[in-house]
Amino acid sequence: MTSTSRTRLAVILATATLLAAEAATAIARPADSSAADQLRRDTEAIHALGVSGVQARAIAPDGRQSVATSGTADLRTGRPVSSDGYFRMASTAKTLVATVVLQLEAEGRLSLDDTVDHWLPGVVRGNGNDGSRITIRQLLQHTSGISDDGMPGYTTPEEYYQQRHDVYRPEQLVARAMAHAPDLPPGEDENWKYSNTGYVVLGMIIQKATGHPAHQEIEDRILRPLGLDQTRWTGTSSALPRPHAEAYQLFGPGSLVNVTNQVAVDHETSFTTTTRDENRLLRALLSGRLLPPRQLAEMKQTVPVSADVQQLWPGGRYGLGLVERPLTCGGTYWSHEGGDGGYITLNGVTDDGRRSAVVSMSEARGDTPEHILAQENAASTLIDNALCASGRGTS
Repeated sequence: MTSTSRTRLAVILATATLLAAEAATAIARPADSSAADQLRRDTEAIHALGVSGVQARAIAPDGRQSVATSGTADLRTGRPVSSDGYFRMASTAKTLVATVVLQLEAEGRLSLDDTVDHWLPGVVRGNGNDGSRITIRQLLQHTSGISDDGMPGYTTPEEYYQQRHDVYRPEQLVARAMAHAPDLPPGEDENWKYSNTGYVVLGMIIQKATGHPAHQEIEDRILRPLGLDQTRWTGTSSALPRPHAEAYQLFGPGSLVNVTNQVAVDHETSFTTTTRDENRLLRALLSGRLLPPRQLAEMKQTVPVSADVQQLWPGGRYGLGLVERPLTCGGTYWSHEGGDGGYITLNGVTDDGRRSAVVSMSEARGDTPEHILAQENAASTLIDNALCASGRGTS
């Protein structure tokens, strides 16, 4: 075993020990009543908007947990929402991808200043796209300018039923995007534009640098060392582990569709998870258990998000696979929400990694901008209240 391997093994064992102790503490020490009551009120407020099912979990610095659910997991049967229900991780997996990339940088296996062409010559090319001008850092920060027009989506029930089992290779998704001109010139901080395609490219770079698919590197480097056994790669399967709430998409008045049964477009980094695991992931990351200090500091170097996204994330800034948002009680928190096929999840963790919260909703009210904003604001309020809680066991 090399010295690098021994060091990595020691980190893994130490992390596992810390997390086991944390889990044991959380089980032994229930949340204080004020934190639990606030979380319950906030989940009920989200349900009152018309969201079918809501589950939330907040963890205080001493490990005490507050758990709340509201609504139903199945509109047909009225089955209650499980506090341990699985859901699609969706774009929160971008934090996993970014963490692996920064671990590879720490190991000297790549540089954030490497261009796309250095790793994937000729892949990002055509219609003004130029992989020789785009760096890994820009992909991570959504300043690459690469268009998302090539990502298939569901805008009507008919599209959902036609496309829900379509499978795309990463190369196909990138090629679709290359049929469009870039949204913006690469590299300018003020030219921030969210790009799922950019993270598909990052997954391809991980595979080129390591010889393994991105999901395997995520499992080996993050999930197994942290004991996140409720976070699972789904690949091209449309099935979710049980228990899970049925997922619904509101396409318009009288058009609420069960969208649980589908294949994720970017299946190479498609995971299901739980509120327990997502809390543990964020706490481990921000407390420095996954990255050396220099790489974690790089991850937290942020730029302002675009004006349209500011409506959803007021004051939001984007780092490398992490979003920084202000707290009403002062300071900021870190997060990365995810939304895919009816499941929408918001999360947050304080800068020291000691307080965290996750709320997962099993209905996307995406028919109007007003519904989207109302659902986002209610979930953001839940996260803010949980992270700003005070009192013994919650401060």
